[in-house]
Parts: sequence; C-alpha cells; structure tokens
Amino acid sequence: MPETMLGRFDGLRDDAASLGAVLIVDDEAAIRESLQTLLELEGYSVDTAADGEEGLARLAERPYDLVLLDFAMPERNGIEVLQEIRERDTELAVIMITAYGTVENAVNAMQAGATNFIQKPWDNEKLLADVRTAVGQRRAEQEVIQLKRALKQRYNFEHIVGRSEPMLRIFDLVAQVAPSRSTVLLQGESGTGKELIAKAIHMNSPRKDGPFVPVNTGSMPTDLLESTLFGHVKGAFTSAIASKKGLFEMANLGTLFLDEIGTMGLETQAKILRVLQDRRFMHLGGVNEIQVDVRIIAATNVDLRQQVKEGKFREDLFYRLNVITVDLPPLRQRKNDIPLLAQHFAQKFADENGRPPLHISTEAMRPLLDYDWPGNVRELENVIERAVVLANGSSLTIDLLPDEMVGRGAKLALMEHRPDASLFEIMEDCERRIITDMLEKSGWNQTEAAEQFRIPLSTLNQKIKRLNIEIKKKNGNK
Repeated sequence: MPETMLGRFDGLRDDAASLGAVLIVDDEAAIRESLQTLLELEGYSVDTAADGEEGLARLAERPYDLVLLDFAMPERNGIEVLQEIRERDTELAVIMITAYGTVENAVNAMQAGATNFIQKPWDNEKLLADVRTAVGQRRAEQEVIQLKRALKQRYNFEHIVGRSEPMLRIFDLVAQVAPSRSTVLLQGESGTGKELIAKAIHMNSPRKDGPFVPVNTGSMPTDLLESTLFGHVKGAFTSAIASKKGLFEMANLGTLFLDEIGTMGLETQAKILRVLQDRRFMHLGGVNEIQVDVRIIAATNVDLRQQVKEGKFREDLFYRLNVITVDLPPLRQRKNDIPLLAQHFAQKFADENGRPPLHISTEAMRPLLDYDWPGNVRELENVIERAVVLANGSSLTIDLLPDEMVGRGAKLALMEHRPDASLFEIMEDCERRIITDMLEKSGWNQTEAAEQFRIPLSTLNQKIKRLNIEIKKKNGNK
C-alpha cells in the first residue's frame, strides 16, 4: 500500500509499537506488580510509582496515554495528585482505583477530572476493557492535533478529520485532482461533508485566491435558481427592478459548488451544460454573452445514473460532470473516525461556548461507536454540540446522549441508583441492562449479540454468567 499523505504518523511516540504507555501510581507494591504484569502481557508499556510525588516526577519525564491512580495514599491522596495532573495536562486519561468504592468518592473523582473509576478488587477483563477505551480515546485526541497539523501544513484540510482508510484515500485523491481544471462530482449521503471536500479542492488549487461560491440547487424553484446562477437584466421579470450579477460571474477565476445537483430541473441542466462546454452564458432577459473562467464542483446524494435512466437527469450533463468522481463514505463505514470526530467537535463547541476542554467519558464513547449515524457526520456534530451545552462537569457523559442512541435502560441505571450503592454496583447494573437489551434485540442469539458488541462469544458468555443474566429462548421461555 503506498504511503499516504499523513505518513502514518511514524515516529510520533517512542512507544508507538506498544498498545500505549501507562503509569501506575499506588502505594501497595503487590497492586503495582499485579497491574504491571496484567498490562504488559496485553502489550502496554508500563511504568510504576509508589506515591504521588514519584508519579508526578514520572509524568514530567515522558508522555503517557493513561494513569492508573490509587485513591487512598499516604501524604498526598489520589484526588490531590489528580488535581495537579490536571493543572499540567487537561487531556491525559486518568482512571482512579480504590477499595473505597462509594458513589461519593466516584463523584469527587469525576469532578476532579478523572476519566473513570474502578473498585478493588477489580475484574481483569473489565479493567482491560476500560484501559483500552481510555488509551484509545487519548490517542484519538492526540491524533486530532497531529492530523490537523499535518493536513494544514501540507494540504490545508483544516476542518476535515479522519484517519480511516476510506478517508485517507479521499485525502490522496483530493490532493491529486485539486491542481487540475477538471470538473469534480462528489457523491455521498447527506451529512458526509461534501462541501468541506469541495472547499479543500478549491483551497489546494491554483484558484485558491479566487472566490469559492456554494449554492444549494435543490432548495430553490427553477426561476429563482436560474436568476441566482446567471443573473438578470432590469425588467427581465416583474420584480427585476435592477440588473443583477449571477453566481457564475461572482465565481469568475474561482470555484462554483453546485450542491444537490440531482434535483435540478432539465431546463436549467441544459443551461449548465452550455456553460461547461462554452464557458459562456447570458443574463435572464439579456442578449449579450458573458464569458467566465469557473471551475465546477457538483455534489449529489442521489444516484445520477439512475436519474439518467429515469429521464430526470441529462445524460450529456452527467458525463460532463463525471470527469472525476469522489465517493464519500457514510460514517457507519468509517467508525474508526468517530473518536477523532467526537473529540474534535467537543473541543470546537467547548471553545465556542467559552468552556475548558471536555473529555468524552468511556461509557459515552461506546454508544457513539455502536450507533449507525443515519445523519452521518452532521448528526454526530449536532449530538456533541447538544452534549457540550448541557454538560455540567468536565466530561461528556452517557446521560447527555439522545435516548434513541443509548436506550432508556442505560440512562436509568445511571440516574436511578440507590444513594448507598457503590460505583461497582452501579456499573454492573448498567452493563447488565445494556447486554440484556442487545440480547433481546438479537432474539437471544448470543453469537449475534457478541458480533454486535465486537467481542468474542466466550467473553460475552462470561459476562452473562457473572451478571446472572437469564437467557430466554426465542419463544420467550427461559
């Protein structure tokens, strides 16, 4: 596979070959050794510290993806150490570990900026799952920064975020076609970012100092659209009290982006075809031809070939537009980008609302990854904006997500717990409800449920046994 424009971020970190770098801070040697062995067997790079001061010193020496921090330590307790960590690094993932698993301690830790909270004695499988999620999110946050820097330096793709193979191929294709004069057709579902790609093509072309003029051709009636595109002379129609330039003239020496071109009427399509062929047009009601130098980028969320077969789109115009085609994948086909995008939007809306950086909690990230996103990136952006506006603490939590995304059961498990319940009990209840919901959706087919959760069947069966979930047969009997 050829090297991509991002260079795969080779050499960004010394521990790039490992799953991530973890620092364990605990005053009990047995705990440190146990956790270190468990994590190193999984492939993590692990350092340990016997108290808060040593831990802070370690943090000053090298970067880490995650800190596992004991709650109760002599001299400086975990909350005090966490507060100092947050003063140094607002993004670093920190999971608190303690034998005192009360809700009060959990709340204190979360308010101080902890990413998650685990109770001793822990379940190895669950701890590893939480570590994977926290490290993955930390690395996603770092990659947002590195990705934006790399894209901006080389291609000026400042607002496009993605590291998945489909998006890397698009970045490379855009880099190839941008310098040309060729017409480009962008195809993809609504909300996949077609206008952002169009802007990227324009900004990396020789026309970047010229205007970029977007128009949604599907939102206007034919008469208004033609007047908007081609302009008109005074008296061309009843309300034409003065002559007016159209968008083709405004886009001269630049780029005109025609969005939703598949909804354009056949008469207007014929006029667009003439401009593409001759680079000339006339104002509505005018007699003089106007010559322009405009690059056309068109976009559609419908199948234009099918539209041609149905007689709704001109075949000659389709082939004029279809010189270079860029197919934008829906978000459900590039879920590796969701952590990057979610953190990018969280940062964006935190900045816009004058808030400090916000973390997306482990529990909230899971439904974001599981959801199919029919509205694509635009829907994800709206969900994160809502969560940022409603958030009270330093984290975006699962209760801030829409009901249809996480289900009522998961929220109730978080919001209706007993005041005296431990965090471990609360999290077990959440896990039980989520697994039960998925089993019900899959008709109590454990294999299908395991595939939906993207975990081995043996792992799901262990969870079912540990959580005392009663499996029902398809006819509804136990």
